[in-house]
Amino acid sequence: MKAVRFHEYGDPAVLRFEDVEQPVAGAGQVLVRVAGTSFNGIDGNIRAGYMQGPIPIALPHTPGVDVAGTVAALGEGVTGFEAGDRVTAFLTLAAVGASAEYVVVPAEFLAAAPRSIDLADAASLPTVGLTAWQALFEHAQVTAGRRVLVNGAGGAVGGYAVQLAKRAGAHVIAVAGPSHADRLKTLGADEIIDHTTTDVTTAVTAVDVALNLAPVEPAQLAALVTLLRDGGVLVNTTVWMPAPSDEQRGVRGINLFVHPDAAQLTQLGELIDAGELRIDVARRVPLADLATVHTEAAAGTLPGKVVIVA
Repeated sequence: MKAVRFHEYGDPAVLRFEDVEQPVAGAGQVLVRVAGTSFNGIDGNIRAGYMQGPIPIALPHTPGVDVAGTVAALGEGVTGFEAGDRVTAFLTLAAVGASAEYVVVPAEFLAAAPRSIDLADAASLPTVGLTAWQALFEHAQVTAGRRVLVNGAGGAVGGYAVQLAKRAGAHVIAVAGPSHADRLKTLGADEIIDHTTTDVTTAVTAVDVALNLAPVEPAQLAALVTLLRDGGVLVNTTVWMPAPSDEQRGVRGINLFVHPDAAQLTQLGELIDAGELRIDVARRVPLADLATVHTEAAAGTLPGKVVIVA
């Protein structure tokens, strides 16, 4: 089968589109014929060698932590799936990825793919959707009436966070650049703050939850704590920078490490099929051209969420 792999760390030129042996599903695993994977910023950091400590991988490595596809074969002991089922999953950051024609997935990671969208496009959901869900509901326990600040709302995770928090009945304050304002209004943001012209710390007070999705400086992250009410929660996804707390006021700082969860992914897919959650796919790129996506990401020119079609 064809796959994209890198045999050493480095710039996007280390990515090779090559022939590799097709994997075989072992006990408790499912072989998935890949329809699509997607690019996430962490893919570039792993390839460049920046994450060797927290995310150890074996070389050569196939990137791509998201997968959508069809069940090709079941390993020993697997029930609940049949050949041809449409499925999706988050594979974990250190796993052999889905930038290939086939990938092996632990059965417990798999969820039914939403049926109202193209199967390859469903690969845009797992990592970013689960990150938003886990930040809001596992860690911050967002409920109706809470004031939720989403810092970095213009990105893929931010779009899901705005929609999910609004759907939960929260008052959503989205912080993003001006080019994202119209889209964030459509997604349900109650307030939009342009971080290029406005200091968030002077524009916002008394929020219950602050979700940081942006690569801010430590001082900027610490400033978000001052916006929180007593007992509030700061959830930080830039985990190389620890989330600060304020113990005297009962403010908790939480570093989020996204994890596979088939039940949560199933709920996200059901919301898409019900028309209650919108996905945005900016571009679809053939698997053989994955290196160009990494190059654009390194240059900061990606237009949004990119799906890699196998």
